[in-house]
Amino acid sequence: MAKDGWPFVFPFATLAVLSFAAAFKAGRPWLWLLSFLLLFLTLFFAYFFRDPERKIPSGEKLILSPADGKVVGVEAVSELLFLKSQAQKISIFLSPLDVHVNRIPASGKVDYLSYFPGKFMAAFEDKASTDNEQAAIGITTPNGKILFKQIAGILARRIVCRLKLGQEVRAGERFGMIRFGSRVDIFLPEGLKLKVQKGDKVTGGETILAVAKTSTVKPEAKTPMRAKK
Repeated sequence: MAKDGWPFVFPFATLAVLSFAAAFKAGRPWLWLLSFLLLFLTLFFAYFFRDPERKIPSGEKLILSPADGKVVGVEAVSELLFLKSQAQKISIFLSPLDVHVNRIPASGKVDYLSYFPGKFMAAFEDKASTDNEQAAIGITTPNGKILFKQIAGILARRIVCRLKLGQEVRAGERFGMIRFGSRVDIFLPEGLKLKVQKGDKVTGGETILAVAKTSTVKPEAKTPMRAKK
């Protein structure tokens, strides 16, 4: 479990134990109801903050998914914060049931970090990409500059980013998370071959979003799940 989950899991687990003890002693129905509610919340937070290990594909020409979720948009845009050029934008929506630990999409150096306060609209809406609270991270990689954003959603009110300017990072490393439903946008240079499309399910640190002209993949990379039409 991600360490960010302990401030949620531990208090609710403690309250659940105390509530069950009181329910056994007093035998009152409302105490039993409260006990099971607290137990449910404890299990939900433990599940939400899960942090499974991932098999990271190797190959410096690969761009990996920074998050688990569903691809809700693939489009060409003008990226003016870091790339300062036309870019390929991939938007990933994370539901409350997805793993919310975020991972580095490609090895390189952190050359841009910024935080933007904003709204908390539903993360699957297009305007969430520009209007919602977000953290933007720019990395210079062997394949050029890439930018990705951690974007808060209607339930997500806390963005965690542990990166620092000038930090060297490796593809697949954990770097933070967004609590509850949220969104991650990634902006890639033109010329990379995209391997996902709208509707695909992706896995952070495993699914390959894009590939440069040549690449060696070790071990076998995870392919995105196509949405049923």
